[in-house]
Amino acid sequence: MDPKTRELIWHNLWPMLQATLDKTLPLTAISFVIGLAIALFVALARMSRLWPVSAAARFYISIVRGTPLLVQLFIVFYALPQFHIVIDPFPAAVIAFSLNVGGYAAEIVRAAILSVAHGQWEAAQALGMSYPQLMRLVILPQASRIAVPPLSNTLISLVKDTSLASTILVTELLRVAQIAAAPTFDFFALYGVAALYYWVICLILGFAQTRLETRLARHIAR
Repeated sequence: MDPKTRELIWHNLWPMLQATLDKTLPLTAISFVIGLAIALFVALARMSRLWPVSAAARFYISIVRGTPLLVQLFIVFYALPQFHIVIDPFPAAVIAFSLNVGGYAAEIVRAAILSVAHGQWEAAQALGMSYPQLMRLVILPQASRIAVPPLSNTLISLVKDTSLASTILVTELLRVAQIAAAPTFDFFALYGVAALYYWVICLILGFAQTRLETRLARHIAR
């Protein structure tokens, strides 16, 4: 490897790591948590017996899953200012990613809820539980175990999707790599380092997912 390339990589290891810690990981965590809250609300709306509520939830899911995430980002950051709604880059990315996660995770949550044995619903209703109590105390704890693997995959995908935030000027990992490589055009080296950072994060999350699934499996077995 060229000495200048090695020096370039060395001098940008910390700025890229700092961008990962300051922007990429917080963006992932915040968007995922908000997205899960949206997903639960939309999943319950999707299961509603009220046709307008269920139809609105299906429409939302269809829009999110039927349009590219990059287009959603551009609408939030570049298109909304035409209606005098100006959002800073990081909050705009959070909004777009949260809505995207909510749309995809809603079907995961709904499927997990519906997979709980119907007898559990009947037993809880026989005990006089209200619908909120039924969901909070009986259904959601069981559904969460079922939803862990697909939701973990959604989280891992979100980590990689945050790289798209560079297109709306969020100085996350990929954006820092782009800026650092621009003067020398040594994009391969710095993009390679960025890819390595993303890979390591996904490896850690994958390991955590495996451990969590193992613990849940032992708990269910008992």
